[in-house]
Amino acid sequence: MIASRSLVVRDGIRLASPLAIVVATTLFFAGHNQPGGGFAAGLVLGAVIALRHAVGLSIPAHPLSMMSIGGIVIGLIALAPLLVGDVFLDMYFWTVEFPLLGTVKAGTALVFDLGVVAIVVGLVGSMLTSLASSPGDLVAGDEVTTPVDVERMVVEQMIEQAHLEHLLASDTDTDSGDDR
Repeated sequence: MIASRSLVVRDGIRLASPLAIVVATTLFFAGHNQPGGGFAAGLVLGAVIALRHAVGLSIPAHPLSMMSIGGIVIGLIALAPLLVGDVFLDMYFWTVEFPLLGTVKAGTALVFDLGVVAIVVGLVGSMLTSLASSPGDLVAGDEVTTPVDVERMVVEQMIEQAHLEHLLASDTDTDSGDDR
């Protein structure tokens, strides 16, 4: 696979990752007034994770935990208004004054979108982890394997199998010589 062996591709993805994170952050914060939001930001971050995974760079560990945390955040934001007698998924706003930024408005929708980002990024990471391994290779908490690691494991298994077949063949040759 050229992506895992090419320094140009690997370094290009390594250098482009921070730019893509800035784009995802912009989409995340612009999502209420313009196209974007948590899902679009999550997809951009998911694309970064997929590219990094393809060339063997590090990706976030424990994607199932990310999805779980995202679901809990969304559930809490959705149910919180019921505790104070408001309707399900009601939105609250806060205004904060910062010295350099001025007045910043934030609301529960921003936290909700953060949960959406966690779910989308966790889903992409989970899919990559599942596709890159055999069903019994990974256990919860294991490090994520890269395509290069999987290729190396397959080659090692093939060499081990060929070595065992060679040993079995030499044992049968030795056994047939003793019978004479």
